[in-house]
Amino acid sequence: MSRVPEPIAFVRESNEQLADLAMELLSVDTQNPPGETRGLVDTLEGWFVEWGFDVERHAVDPAKPNLLATLPGETDRTLCYNGHVDTVPFDREAWTYDPLGERVGVSKNGDNETRLYGRGATDMKGPLASMLVAARAFAETGTTPPVTLSFATVSDEETGGAGLKALLESGQLDADACVIGETTCERGNHSVTVADRGSIWLTLSATGESAHGSRPMLGKNAIDRLWTAIERLRARLPARTFDLDPAIESIVEESVDYYAPVMGEEAARELFTRPTVNLGTIEGGEAVNSVPQFARARLDVRVTARVDTPRILAYIRECIDDVEGVTIADTSWSVGTAEPIDAPIVEAVATVAGEVTGEHIYRRSATGGGDAKKLRNAGIPTVEFALGTDTVHAVDEYTTIEALQANAEIYARLPWAFARTLEV
Repeated sequence: MSRVPEPIAFVRESNEQLADLAMELLSVDTQNPPGETRGLVDTLEGWFVEWGFDVERHAVDPAKPNLLATLPGETDRTLCYNGHVDTVPFDREAWTYDPLGERVGVSKNGDNETRLYGRGATDMKGPLASMLVAARAFAETGTTPPVTLSFATVSDEETGGAGLKALLESGQLDADACVIGETTCERGNHSVTVADRGSIWLTLSATGESAHGSRPMLGKNAIDRLWTAIERLRARLPARTFDLDPAIESIVEESVDYYAPVMGEEAARELFTRPTVNLGTIEGGEAVNSVPQFARARLDVRVTARVDTPRILAYIRECIDDVEGVTIADTSWSVGTAEPIDAPIVEAVATVAGEVTGEHIYRRSATGGGDAKKLRNAGIPTVEFALGTDTVHAVDEYTTIEALQANAEIYARLPWAFARTLEV
């Protein structure tokens, strides 16, 4: 683009408006639970209507409404921007800064940096503010985007069912591609997330025979039985190497390079080539002087995108089948999803982000899974991207004005980059 389009020029001149908008979003308490977001969504709806967007509101829970705002483009090919307005909870007493928003100037390595502190600053009210400024840029300059733009603002990402899932099930959301404004940087490395991992959430139940704690040989200890099963899974699962889909191998290599500075190359490679197992909860017994008759544990097993999750679950059953008294009481599982590393939306986001930041943009997998999985499973090619800080869910969570400004420009430039990929 030899001449800077008006929306991009608008974004570059809107730094103070962007900061004020982010602070306004942070000032509204939307901790989830309870997840009361109605007041903030009312405000967003008013803005979108003022800017000339077609707005639809959908809610399965009146306290957690969702918005879909659309601006017609030169074609009906649609690029969706997705963000959520709910946040995880915070303990105000633990924070140094106001969890409902505080602007602070700091000196870092001799340079001045402006930080916006607050719950959701980087996950993801800050990136959402950048998306909103990009949306306003097209409306205020009267610019018809090269593709139709839709902004899906949801209220229930942090806990589940009333947000994006409900919007998809309503049939209202349809797009050719989507970018979610989740922060995808860590310790200075920038990335676009193109895949997620599959999961198995497993509940193991164990039974035994009760006896007095002074005569344990007369009973059968349910916790001991359960521990045998847990230790077997923690030994055998991480020793199993994945048979990876060839299309995933390049994503794995990018992911290893991205995470190696944080955890070391060996650990990063194991993260994506073998199952991981986390013992989340364990409980059992009634008193210290009794042999426990019941015990239960919950484990979180993660596998790389497109690995056959049911096959791993079958192996889990095989591993503990002969452990007396232990059964699998409950399971829930998902298969990890991925976009091709050269997919149009991946190319568009990585290219523009690289141009704006002047840095390498990794195309990597997330270590978990979220709303991107829901969208991909609905047939909408999806990536996650936002600059920010690695303070997600932390005390004194913050983002920087510089990150928000760069996000806004990337989001404003993205429609042209995406349209070009569709022409190839």
